Amino acid sequence: MSDVISAFAAPLEDTKPVPMWRQRARIFFANKLAIASVVYVLLLTIACFLVPHLHPVNETNQALAFNNPQNAAPSSAHWLGTDNNGFDVLGRILFGGEYSLTLGFLAGIITIVVGTLYGMIAGFFGGVIDTVMMRLVDSFLSIPYIFLLLTLITIFGRSTVFLISIIGFTGWWGNARIIRGDALLIKRLDYANASVSMGANKWHIIRRHVFPNSISNIVTVATFSVADAILFLSALGFLGLGIQSPQTDWGTMLQLGTNQIQNGYWWEVYPVAVVFILVVVSINYIGDALRDAFEVRLLER
Repeated sequence: MSDVISAFAAPLEDTKPVPMWRQRARIFFANKLAIASVVYVLLLTIACFLVPHLHPVNETNQALAFNNPQNAAPSSAHWLGTDNNGFDVLGRILFGGEYSLTLGFLAGIITIVVGTLYGMIAGFFGGVIDTVMMRLVDSFLSIPYIFLLLTLITIFGRSTVFLISIIGFTGWWGNARIIRGDALLIKRLDYANASVSMGANKWHIIRRHVFPNSISNIVTVATFSVADAILFLSALGFLGLGIQSPQTDWGTMLQLGTNQIQNGYWWEVYPVAVVFILVVVSINYIGDALRDAFEVRLLER
């Protein structure tokens, strides 16, 4: 009798639905480039926040760094050489990465939160509200972004808090348009209309239908926003408007290194450029994998 029960129970166990979180994890981990990117970003983040406090060379006090040879080639004492001020390049990369990653992630979070809220409200309510809100976004998008950042930083300064705020609160316009498109589509679907017919209010539909079904694009845009924030911060640093000395960021290091590369000091440019490019590319790969993981059409029913 037990054999008969087992024979019928086995098919039932095989047809048991796989939890959604497990399906998403399986889709994400199937992307080998994304896994390698996660490992790289995590290791670099840990190194940036830990190593500068353990590294034997001071990376902010130029008086102490003056005892080191300037523009020294890579050696056992300085794995990536030293820069024009005598700072150890490897330590400086990790020290600057602490600021670049922190500002990038915080500005990216601000960007996606503001863009998601703005886009959902505009797309879901529609009508005059949508028209006015989107025309404001269009007017903002008509201004060259780098020119806007340069203008605001020139007027108000370039403190760390202001850099985070200015990149975060001016980088959400494109995100809002993407999320608005999702809201316009989802509010017309049958399950949203059924909720309306059952008496659900608009905020309930946004919370239970629009937001959960937009999560794929939200997560993707969030990761790209972080990469864009790091990219724009580095662009400002390269133009000489990044983090103020003695702190530094990757863009500022690139700007200072380009002044020395004509003298053959390649170690002041290429290592930081490789680290910076790999971070941006890795975050984009992670975003692609998260988009696939949250894509409802790839999940089993």
